[in-house]
Amino acid sequence: MTTQRDKLREDVRFRILRLLQDNPEMSQRELASAVGVSTGGIHYVLNALVEKGILKLANFTAAEDKRRYAYKLTPKGIAEKARLTRKFLIRKMAEYEALKAEIEAVRADLSERELAEIRTKLKTGS
Repeated sequence: MTTQRDKLREDVRFRILRLLQDNPEMSQRELASAVGVSTGGIHYVLNALVEKGILKLANFTAAEDKRRYAYKLTPKGIAEKARLTRKFLIRKMAEYEALKAEIEAVRADLSERELAEIRTKLKTGS
C-alpha cells in the first residue's frame, strides 16, 4: 500500500529529476525553492539519489567557484525518471478526473445566477 507520505516523496524525487535533467547546474537552494522543500531536505534527497546511482556529481565547469557541482542523471536515473513520470501522470490524471466530478456535483447544486456570478469572478480575478 502506498501512503500519502510515499506519494509526496515520489513527487519530490520526480520534480528533482525533471528539473535536473534540464538544469544540471541548479544549486541545492534553487532546487529547494523550485520543489518547495527545505535546503536540508534537498541535500538529503540528492545524497540518496547519488548513493542509489540515479544521479552523479560532476564539476560545473562554467562556475567561477570550482566547488560547485552539476547533478547529472545516469542511465539508471533516466529510467527512474521515466518510471516516476508515468506514476505521477497516472496519479494526477486520476486526481483531475475526481476533481472534475466533484466540480460537476457542486455545480449541480447551484442556481444559474450563482454560476453566472462565479464565472464573472473567475474572469475578473476577484
